[in-house]
Formats: sequence, C-alpha cells, structure tokens
Amino acid sequence: MRNAPLRLYNSPQIEILPASVLRARSNRDARTLARADWLLRRKSDGQYLAARLPDGLMPLVSRLPDEPGLVAALRVLDGIGLRGQLPTASTLLPLDGLLALLQQLALDPQQYARDSGLALCAEPAWLELAGRDRWQRPLWLTRRAGQSWQQMRRAAANDGVSLEAISGYRSHAYQAGIFARKQARGLSVEQILTVNAAPGFSEHHSGRALDIGTPGEPAAEESFEATPAFAWLTAHAGRYGFGLSYPRDNPHGIVYEPWHWCHQPSATV
Repeated sequence: MRNAPLRLYNSPQIEILPASVLRARSNRDARTLARADWLLRRKSDGQYLAARLPDGLMPLVSRLPDEPGLVAALRVLDGIGLRGQLPTASTLLPLDGLLALLQQLALDPQQYARDSGLALCAEPAWLELAGRDRWQRPLWLTRRAGQSWQQMRRAAANDGVSLEAISGYRSHAYQAGIFARKQARGLSVEQILTVNAAPGFSEHHSGRALDIGTPGEPAAEESFEATPAFAWLTAHAGRYGFGLSYPRDNPHGIVYEPWHWCHQPSATV
C-alpha cells in the first residue's frame, strides 16, 4: 500500500508539520521527535511552539496558551487524520493579518498591485513534501507543482543536468521577515522592493514557485544564467508547466532572476 504524502497544514499564524521530516539538533530533540507525530511552528520567526505526543501536547515555549493563533492551529491539528475534516487542495487561507504587515511597511496593497502588476497570493491551506532543498530542508509545494518539479528534475538528470531546489513555499510572515532583516541592515523599503516582492505578492506564497540552482553555483545569483542548468530549463521547463517569472526588463520592477520559476495551475505534464 502506497504511503500517504507528507503534508504541511496551514493556519493563519501557525504551521503544523509532520515531525518525521525534521532532523534533531540534540539528543533532547531526537527524543521529542521520536515520540511526536506533529509539530506546531510560529510563522513569523520559525519558532517551534509545541509537539503532539501520544499523551498530549508538549509545549516547547513558555506561555503556550497565550500564543496568538493557537486555537485556530489546534482546530486544524484536531482535524488531521479525520476524513472529511481537512480542506480541499483548492482551499486558500483568508488574507486577515496581511494588511497589518503591509501597513508596517507603509504600503497600500491596491496601489502596489497597480504599480507592480503583481497579483496578491493567498496561502494554500496545505502543501505536500516535494523532496528537500540544497540544505536538506523540507521543500513544500502544492501537489501539482511538486509532482511537476520531481518529474522535471528526473528528466534533467537523465540529460546529465543537476537541478537543486533553493526554496519553495514561503508564508506572508516569512516574507515580512525578509523585509525586516534587510531594513535592519539599512536598506529602504523601495530598495528591497527591487529584489523582493511585498508580503502577499510573492509567488512563493502560492506554493507553486521555486528558486532553482545547480551544484557548485551560488544560490539566487545572476551567474546561474551561464550554467547548463539554466540552458536546460530555458529549453524544457515549459514542458513541465514552469515559466521564468522575472526575465530581463520585466514589467514588475523586479531585478532579473534567472533562478525563479513558477508552475502554472493549468499546466499538464
């Protein structure tokens, strides 16, 4: 009997991940992961909040009951494994909370959408494990994008080309964290927007976008354009439903990103 695919389940502020995909950093972590089936992780900073063990929920932070979004996350957790209780593949999370993130950056979403030509991307209610990235972190994508990525990677390997995932799904809160870290380094919002889409407008939120690399090349650098991997993608990625989102002189004001490819929901492989 084929094993069920591993999934990440979303709630507005907390992600629910299968413990089996994570790797322990200490003996204590290993003991916890060995007993846990699911872990709760805060989206804004990646902090693990709790592990579900056979005898109940084990807090991994102090004051867990006060954690924002915990009730909604526990409702999702309770539904996992109960037939008919989980969202369908097409279900998207509400956009509540995104407006506050944009207000912190002094960005008006409607004006930004008009100026950039970028579409607002809601987060999927769940994503599936599509392998691991260059650093052996779990790679989460929508089911169709993940299947297409795996088929495309195998086809490239058959042609002697190695493709690596650099990153896949990112939450709205994660994108906001990118802005916060760059602002802390002295960059303005305007400068950051030439490289990163505003929270809510990155294709990575959709679970269909991939940053792709190849061994021996730095991640997310324009030099990727000169590799056999990029040449292969240019010739063959469309066959698997992937397209280059930000070519040179694109209308969105985003710098050229030869590494960023997005899967189209209507694509068939």
